[in-house]
Amino acid sequence: MLTIGGKQFHSRLLLGTGKYPDFDTQKMAVNASETEILTFAVRRMDIFEPNQPNFLEKIDIEKYDLLPNTAGAKTAEEAVRTAKLAKASGLCDMVKVEIIGCDKTLLPDPVETLRATEELLKEGFIVLPYTSDDVVLARKLEELGAHAIMPGASPIGSGQGIINPLNLRFIIEQSNVPVIVDAGIGSPKDVCTAMELGADGILLNTAVSDADDPIKMAEAMKLAVEAGRLGYEAGRIPQKRYATASSPTEGLSV
Repeated sequence: MLTIGGKQFHSRLLLGTGKYPDFDTQKMAVNASETEILTFAVRRMDIFEPNQPNFLEKIDIEKYDLLPNTAGAKTAEEAVRTAKLAKASGLCDMVKVEIIGCDKTLLPDPVETLRATEELLKEGFIVLPYTSDDVVLARKLEELGAHAIMPGASPIGSGQGIINPLNLRFIIEQSNVPVIVDAGIGSPKDVCTAMELGADGILLNTAVSDADDPIKMAEAMKLAVEAGRLGYEAGRIPQKRYATASSPTEGLSV
């Protein structure tokens, strides 16, 4: 079970709801993924306007925990205000803190992320901050009380996969809260690699929504999460420089 802020989940795949070609494809992809947590950008939908089309119309939200994110925020104050707006809707008490510090790379602002995380924790939120793969920053966020750490594998939407597995491993090894790899995932291979490193979960959006067949890709990502986690728990064999016979040679007749 994946436990975040006292909430328990069977699925370790968190799925974004943006950028799908249409709501029907989105719904089928969500179903195929078997996710239990859906994330959405608060600024991209009117959660108070019943006549505004959004993914809530097509998906039975009673089946999911919603994880609004503060995408679009440039400061801690903006992120906190956005999170409070989402909570006021009555839909959720979890929030993904996302504060972009560079418009070109879309990398998160570490200082503003720390400030927003601290403030939202005081407000009683379950806080999941999106960060770079900075090992020290991840530790500081956990020390503040963050309920999970969400380091990016590579820049948002780039599909580059894990570009710094060493830092990601360091973050996982030092963390006492779930580490959910977020951003830059491109394929099931990337998902499997992250889970084999010991990640507790994966959050992705573009890798599914922009795939040629989002529904098939959602299922593939689900299976990759499961395979990677099982491989991590099973413990892989050590890598060796030379070959080792698969069959024992003792007792063979000459």
